[in-house]
This record gives sequence, C-alpha cells and structure tokens, in this order.
Amino acid sequence: MEAWLITFGTTHSYLIYALITLVGILEGPILSVLLGIILRLGYFSLVPVYIALMLGDLIGDVAWYHIGYHYGHRAIKKFGARFGITEAGVLRMEKLFHENKHKILFISKITNGFGLSIVTLTTAGIVRIPFLRYMTINIIGQLIWSGMLLGIGYFFSDSYMRIHSVAGKISFILGIVVAAVLAFLWVRQARKSKS
Repeated sequence: MEAWLITFGTTHSYLIYALITLVGILEGPILSVLLGIILRLGYFSLVPVYIALMLGDLIGDVAWYHIGYHYGHRAIKKFGARFGITEAGVLRMEKLFHENKHKILFISKITNGFGLSIVTLTTAGIVRIPFLRYMTINIIGQLIWSGMLLGIGYFFSDSYMRIHSVAGKISFILGIVVAAVLAFLWVRQARKSKS
C-alpha cells in the first residue's frame, strides 16, 4: 500500500500539489509541518510544495477577507460562534485595526494569529483595508510562516531519525504528545479568557 502511494504521488505530482492546496485552505499549519517531514524523506520538491501550501493558505485568507468585507457583522451574528468569532472580539479587533492595521496583519500571519487569525482576517475585510495592501502583507507573512513550518518539519524529522534507541524514541514521542496537549490547552484557555 505504501509503495503504491509513493508511486502514485511521484507519477501524478500535479494532483498531489492540487490536493496540498485544497487541504492547505482548511489546515495549513499542520500540513506544512507534515510536508516538511516528507520533504526530508526526499519524496517531493521544495518549491512546488511551498507554492501549493502558500496558495492554499492565501485562498483561505481571501475568503475570510471577502466574508468580512461583504457580510461583516451580519455573518458574525449568524455564523461566528461556529468558528470562534464573537461580535465583541471583532469590535476589539476593529479598534486595534484602526491604530495598527499593517502590524496586526503581519504579526497575525506569521504567528497564525495566536489562535485569532480568522477574527483578524475577517476584521480586515470589515474595516475595508484595501485588498492589494491586505494581500501584499499576507503574502510576505505567508512566505515566512510556511517556510518556518516546513523547516520545523524538515529538521524535526532529522532529529527523529537520529534517535536510535527504543527508549529514546518513546520518550521523544511522549514529549511531542505532552507538548501538543499543553499547546492545545493553552490555546483553549486563551480563547476562553478572551471571550
């Protein structure tokens, strides 16, 4: 099965890159780290993977901007709770945007918004940041963010491959799981305290 997937991926790379773009729209950060690991194993080329990831993430950014721009507060009232967006959160972001819109967009992009990226992107549309400026900032930030995540996956996998003992691998995996759980709990707590 694994050999078939590898053969399919190498002979139909355009489909794989299209799939990366589609999945990147929904979940770019995790996919980026996983693709960094796959790049380390030598199955794909960096540039097409990088472009496909960026394209997927930027398509999502465009969608959130247009939702904010065209539907704004109406959409937030109707659907915001499903995505963790509240009217109060958007009002706070609007106030901050008027003072520091370029810095907020850039920092949000290179940090995945500290868990508030959807609010930030939607608010950019609500406050009518010019689309060309919005995309320029997001593209620059996306170059950094995608590169950083691919690098983490790439170098992280290298560290994993260097661990030889079973005990070392088990403690390494447990460390990752504990770190992931702690990060999840921290993000969840941060979201609750901001609500």
